[in-house]
Amino acid sequence: MSLKRWLLIDAEDSAGESQGGTAELGFRLRRLRGGIREGVELIDIVCGSLRFSIVPTRGMGIWKAHWVNVEFGWQSPIAGPVNPSLVPMFDPSGLGWLDGFDELLARCGLHSNGAPEFDDAGRLKYPLHGRIANIPAQRVEISIDEPQSTIEIRGIVLESRFHFQKLELTTTYRCQLGVPKISIHDEIRNRSANTSTFQLLYHVNLGPPLLDPGAKIVAPIREIAPRDIIAANAIDSWDTCAPPTTDSPEQVFFMRLLADQNHQTSTLLHNSAADIGILLAFDVRQLPCFSLWKNAEGLLDGYVVGLEPATNYPNVRSFEEKRGRVVQLAAEESYEIQVELGFCCGRESVHREIKRIASLQTQAPHRLIWPSPEYSPPNDSESAKA
Repeated sequence: MSLKRWLLIDAEDSAGESQGGTAELGFRLRRLRGGIREGVELIDIVCGSLRFSIVPTRGMGIWKAHWVNVEFGWQSPIAGPVNPSLVPMFDPSGLGWLDGFDELLARCGLHSNGAPEFDDAGRLKYPLHGRIANIPAQRVEISIDEPQSTIEIRGIVLESRFHFQKLELTTTYRCQLGVPKISIHDEIRNRSANTSTFQLLYHVNLGPPLLDPGAKIVAPIREIAPRDIIAANAIDSWDTCAPPTTDSPEQVFFMRLLADQNHQTSTLLHNSAADIGILLAFDVRQLPCFSLWKNAEGLLDGYVVGLEPATNYPNVRSFEEKRGRVVQLAAEESYEIQVELGFCCGRESVHREIKRIASLQTQAPHRLIWPSPEYSPPNDSESAKA
């Protein structure tokens, strides 16, 4: 048969193969040992010059990626990937999520995906960025189509609580030999007999070597709103990355992006030499909100930029709900999202993407919104790191 399939993980039957395919188009499943990595399962994918690692133990996130000899990801001070059992999601501060944060791509959601929110008595209602990135996959399958030179990885993650939400995330990664991109297809389904709601944000995180002083973010902006006064004071340099600096405060900018006639848009982060870049492409009907997170802390503390398309802005859930930015799902209804991660190596490929995004920007000049209750959290106490 030209199409080969492997069942790697099944919560009902833990049998699975550890590797398959060829040296040019294949995979390897391994289980990490030692420290906070103990028990984490990692699937290493090889698709020619493209290599990346998926973490089924952590909500099917992507840990690192390599195109040719360039690594895409970041150096978190957390020595991950971290076993979710060691991440205190419901720490009273609401910031326990940060104890496990070190992936290239971490999904935030599904019940909530923004800053931590507390009730009137000061008790935590929703932790930072939600639970999905710290829930292990129930099932993972891989298929390799040799004639088409493609590999697909499909995983199912359940975020359920008795008497509450019953949400199912089915994610599929697909790549083709010789093509420098990872296609991501996510389906969120409400497995309850009752109407449910969800939020989803893709936290794409980049550090050196891509991120360096003078690195640029390129985006076709319709509207841009600084999250707070710190970001407002840096609005003139929103698209330029500063050098790593001790005790540098983070900057967050909320945006609405322009798109083409098919509702497709993209954003690019490239290094100062404009010869390495990562492209993030998506449909603005599926992901209408975009956040840029710039964290210029020292290298040892996590020098990183986050590109974050989402169904909403990462404010507290109640704030977003009042503005209609929480997705409603009827019983058994689903919501589909398509995202692409593209890897650019060489000045020609980077400048081609810069030119393409610039053509979208010609539709309209960007509009600065400040201050804005539409985009910013009600008060500073309701915002949080990342």
